[in-house]
Amino acid sequence: MRTCVLLVDDEIDAIELFRQSFRREIRRGELEIRFTTSGDQALELLAGREAAERFLVLSDINMPGMTGLELLREVKKRWPGLVVIMVSAYGDAENRRRAIDYGASDFVTKPVDFGHLKQTLGPYVAGDGI
Repeated sequence: MRTCVLLVDDEIDAIELFRQSFRREIRRGELEIRFTTSGDQALELLAGREAAERFLVLSDINMPGMTGLELLREVKKRWPGLVVIMVSAYGDAENRRRAIDYGASDFVTKPVDFGHLKQTLGPYVAGDGI
């Protein structure tokens, strides 16, 4: 079964960067990347899918409207088993602590080290990992 990563980031350019970094996994059918630019859109997409649990969410923290931390809390309330990894340009200890306290599986700082991110995602991706 293919893993679907939901990337939530208000920076539109992020989607192309992620698609390029995971092009092999996408081509092999192991990974699908969906993209939303807000927490509200992410919740709508997850609620409209039959099996939200098959998603893995990568969410920016600092976004207009609903922040990534607010999204994280709502996702964990609705889908407690959903894996959520927070991404932020601000790797300060307070954001990291709050993210983990709210149920994030991991915390990644920008600029994203895609080698490290692939190792982090490996156990969740179909096939032999990434």
